[in-house]
Amino acid sequence: MSLGIHLSAFRRIVMCTFAATLIYPVALPIAQADNRKSLDEELSAVLANHKFTGTIETQFKHTLGRPINQKRADLGRMMWFDIALGLNGDNTCGGCHSPGNGMGDTQPIAIGIDNNLVVGPDRAGPRNQRRTPIAANTALYPTLMWNSRFASLSGDPFDNSEGFQFPPPEGTTLSYLPHLLAAQAFIPLTERVEAAGFDFSPGAKSDELRAEVIRRLNGISEYRKLFAQAFQEVAAGEDISFDYLAKAIAEFEFTLVFADAPLDRFARGQRNAMTTRQKRGALLFFGKAGCVQCHAVAGQSNEMFSDFKQHVIGVPQVVPKTGNVTFDGPGQDEDFGLAQVTGKPEDRYMFRTAPLRNAAVMPAFMHNGAFVRLEDAIRHHLDPRTSALSYNTALLPADLQGALGPIGPVLDRLDPLLQTPIVLSQNEFSALVDFVRYGLLDPRILPERLKTLVPKQVPSHSQTLTFEIARKH
Repeated sequence: MSLGIHLSAFRRIVMCTFAATLIYPVALPIAQADNRKSLDEELSAVLANHKFTGTIETQFKHTLGRPINQKRADLGRMMWFDIALGLNGDNTCGGCHSPGNGMGDTQPIAIGIDNNLVVGPDRAGPRNQRRTPIAANTALYPTLMWNSRFASLSGDPFDNSEGFQFPPPEGTTLSYLPHLLAAQAFIPLTERVEAAGFDFSPGAKSDELRAEVIRRLNGISEYRKLFAQAFQEVAAGEDISFDYLAKAIAEFEFTLVFADAPLDRFARGQRNAMTTRQKRGALLFFGKAGCVQCHAVAGQSNEMFSDFKQHVIGVPQVVPKTGNVTFDGPGQDEDFGLAQVTGKPEDRYMFRTAPLRNAAVMPAFMHNGAFVRLEDAIRHHLDPRTSALSYNTALLPADLQGALGPIGPVLDRLDPLLQTPIVLSQNEFSALVDFVRYGLLDPRILPERLKTLVPKQVPSHSQTLTFEIARKH
């Protein structure tokens, strides 16, 4: 009986002590909960003010107005990875748009033809002029390429009513196609440094190069079967045409819409989709840091974090030691950007604002991959002048560590939005980086998932590219 009393008393003591430890910290979690609620309310208000809904992927499917044609998309995927479509016999879309990097480049500056058939860090060969952008989400872009030389004049990639604008010789002749991506698919296979090479009929025009690609496709029985399954006209006896090729490539790209990041889920009401630091970073992005002024989300930006306009942001001019492209300027060490399209000197060094979704899988940043760390790219935006004047190429591959092009003329044209440095504390900077890196990352774009897109064998039975794919973020 005495023992029972002692045990009972002991239990009461333990329970009271345990209760005290639970009760004591309660005020702190309540305060934290209030802070989280306040932070959530603030971010929700900011997103609403910027008309960010987090539903752009659903909107895309609604605008498409039909299910993805899987047979066409699978056909497009096969061609994406088949070097038989490249007249140089060593490159195709997948050589520069790798599943290991969100269907983007593995290099700071692209390596196209005359490569070593490797796609990844060990890719080697003469370089082009710029970094290959990520192909994911391009179905939502009103302009394509770093100098926006491919554009829907209506501001809507689905709307060809005002025409799709391309440089000569195409001009607006591709405007009959249903989507900007289908029109754009006419171009890469005719680009000498990307896929066509210089050996096949050096003086051939674009239409002649396309005709040769189509002649080869029509001569491959497996492609005839696949096109017949995807297009009734081919099944009825028509030859494969470039229109069909372009539509199949575009259909594959329609499957590459990855716009369901933590910020999207937060905007749709899932308040725990983002960490506290990411939420604070988002508030900086839309506020103090000023990022949203160019990395916009409203209107024709389609929530892609780009205004799709041209700006001079003071990027150092990186020039390969060996390349397939003659650079601009008297020293052939400059990239005039938009001026290559317009011919206007005042448009020099202007490049389209890079969409920021899925930046975590990018191996480099800016049009020429000048920065290989996201932190450095963001620091540059906060103070371009200081960044550009102190820049060095030490982190770039050896063949990009040569002399830089002149920076003075670039900084002379620096966009007014970037003239005044923005000062962030270390905590603020870390939060901003965390938001851009992870708050805008759709996990479906990670390499371990996209690597399944690479076919083990292609219909032409050509040698397949070797993909070096590792988790990046």
